Amino acid sequence: MDRLDCDRMFVAVLELGSFAAAATRLGTSSGQASKLVSRLEQQLGVQLFKRSTRALSPTEVGLAYYERVKTLLEAFDALDASVRDTAQSPVGRLKISVPGTFGSVVLSPVLVEFARRYPRIELDVSFSDRPANVVDEGFDLAIRIGNLSDSSLVARRLSDIHICVAAAPHYLQQFGTPQHWNQLEHHQCITDTNFRDPWHWPFVSCSGEVVNVPVRGRLRFSNTEACLQAAVAGLGIARLPDFIAASALHRGDITLILESWAEPPLGLFALYPSARHLAHKTRLLIDFLAHHFASTAH
Repeated sequence: MDRLDCDRMFVAVLELGSFAAAATRLGTSSGQASKLVSRLEQQLGVQLFKRSTRALSPTEVGLAYYERVKTLLEAFDALDASVRDTAQSPVGRLKISVPGTFGSVVLSPVLVEFARRYPRIELDVSFSDRPANVVDEGFDLAIRIGNLSDSSLVARRLSDIHICVAAAPHYLQQFGTPQHWNQLEHHQCITDTNFRDPWHWPFVSCSGEVVNVPVRGRLRFSNTEACLQAAVAGLGIARLPDFIAASALHRGDITLILESWAEPPLGLFALYPSARHLAHKTRLLIDFLAHHFASTAH
């Protein structure tokens, strides 16, 4: 028997003056009502009611206990109602870490829509390509691209991020189009230093093995959009994520090459600290992102 059930029954019996009336209020039997009050008396080690064949009256200790427990039950019910209301209309602050370029290009409009839909949730979003320490820096959630190494965090895969190799048509016309990854050594490669190993580009061989190909070039950027601009200008071949390359590909500013050897897609993950009960606002945002990426192709 739950202690709260015992306390609620005690309050009902005292207010209504009988076990039968209290049982009716709480939807149980008179026998169960009597058992609950008796169990409470045993737990407290005191007599709460004077019982006789004609009457049921509270003891002095019972009256004193009633005044205190009635207030506690009301506070508990108010807390319970508040939590349930929050679940229906979530409220609070979410501190989020997102990659710089992906965050500004892809996530910003999604987060704006989330903020519009849930006006009682505050968003504190940090845009940075530096992997944040989620726990130590107090983040509720981090969005990351690539292979994960922090096993202390819970990860949910949201989508795939495809990486492509591309160059401007006039660059390829002038210097030729490589037909195999081993021909990259004869080309200027634009390096994005945000990749884990920017000096080696992975490709998949005919046997299915991932081959890391060394590349060279005079341009190195720690910004994916700068790499795209250099590629569009005809300054070399770039390795670009699909969300950056898509518009330029559609316009014909750049052309895909070496598609037959394309590397496996990277994962887009939502990371959050392990907890027995994930905050409703956090789960809400993760589900919102998952639904967005499931229904939208970059």
